[in-house]
Amino acid sequence: MRAVPNRGLQIPAAAAAPPPAPPWRGERPGSALRPRCCRCANGGSRPASTVRLRGARPDPAARGRGGGRREGCSRCPSAGLTEEQKEFQKVAFDFATKEMAPHMAEWDEKEIFPVETMRKAAQLGFGGIYVKPDVGGSGLSRLDTSIIFEALSTGCTSTTAYMSIHNMCAWMIDTFGNEEQRHRFCPSLCSMEKFASYCLTEPGSGSDAASLLTSAKRKGDTYVLNGSKAFISGGGDTDVYVVMCRTGGPGPKGISCVVLEKGTPGLSFGKKEKKVGWNSQPTRAVIFEDCVVPVGNRLGAEGQGFNIAMKGLNGGRINIASCSLGAAHASVLLAQEHLTVRKQFGEPLASNQYLQFRLAEMATRLVAARLMVRNAARALQDGREDAAVLCSMAKLFATDECFAICNQALQMHGGYGYLKDYAVQQFVRDIRVHQILEGTNEVMRMIVARNLLQG
Repeated sequence: MRAVPNRGLQIPAAAAAPPPAPPWRGERPGSALRPRCCRCANGGSRPASTVRLRGARPDPAARGRGGGRREGCSRCPSAGLTEEQKEFQKVAFDFATKEMAPHMAEWDEKEIFPVETMRKAAQLGFGGIYVKPDVGGSGLSRLDTSIIFEALSTGCTSTTAYMSIHNMCAWMIDTFGNEEQRHRFCPSLCSMEKFASYCLTEPGSGSDAASLLTSAKRKGDTYVLNGSKAFISGGGDTDVYVVMCRTGGPGPKGISCVVLEKGTPGLSFGKKEKKVGWNSQPTRAVIFEDCVVPVGNRLGAEGQGFNIAMKGLNGGRINIASCSLGAAHASVLLAQEHLTVRKQFGEPLASNQYLQFRLAEMATRLVAARLMVRNAARALQDGREDAAVLCSMAKLFATDECFAICNQALQMHGGYGYLKDYAVQQFVRDIRVHQILEGTNEVMRMIVARNLLQG
């Protein structure tokens, strides 16, 4: 391993060389290697298809025909990146291909929380991507982070989405915590020795987050928490909970942010939810019953919690949009492969002009969404005044468009796309919730409209 200068992210020395095309896998298609990149990013090779058509498999020797390295290919996710960013991306694509994609279907079917795989990712610096290096983070930019999450999501969108939430929690502690808190919590989060959950939503306050009811009554040097949180990713299996609670009066100014650790008396969890997708990460209610937390676990001052939560979500929206990009990128390549292999009426589906046009539309919308997400990531990193609204726009556009892309890819697979042996259906299921969480897309529209009308 060699470290990138002035960065915490670790990159294997071999990563700079173009990776070989992944081999055809003989397992069920749902567990085969997923697309790692388009052909201009891997030296002309194309990914092994996950298509299985009643015994007719694509010829692996045919992979890589018809296309050398083309730096100008607009659909390539490496276009416009620095050499360092391309290295980060290669590491993430490689990890997604080798460590995530072969297990994606199993994690979904058996609802496995892949702790050890995520700890392997943390060894590469993916546990605290935009956390400062002095507490174990990689110290990368928001754009770097978006690039990494997009690549990882091609291997397993559900697992990558949880990792994005974990990274957001670690960043919140790193940014708003004092030095003691930063050094107490962040190193174990960045190494993923411990995992984190973000606790804002409640049974009665989803989009209206400022109306949350979980109370934190001050008693000397402690707070006593009572209430509950709903739909918490990792709930019950994670170790650190970043909780928004009410320490003052109604409204956003009465909300504070505290950090709880698993095992705290009075902290308990609801049943594991059964979900349409995101099955590689557990989701439970988090319950507080006279839960005593030291005042020293509060991030920032009393009343700053809502502001902290919203700043965390600005980055969270970029992260989840980036995960959507990865799912859509993988789905476009799966559709491309299927159209080439599948024959109807004596011709490959790829010869049908209607399907050619739809594929072209999918690729165009993917590139547009990617550009919007990366623009918002730069704005957030630079602290621009319009960063929050750009993050909302990017989250709205990317999650809507990428779901449509994945859904169209499933349609192109016909009946095969509806079978769980085919990866495309899992991308559709895993990406659907992205239009709901980190602020619903209806709320994103409200934020954008309010910004426009306020001039």
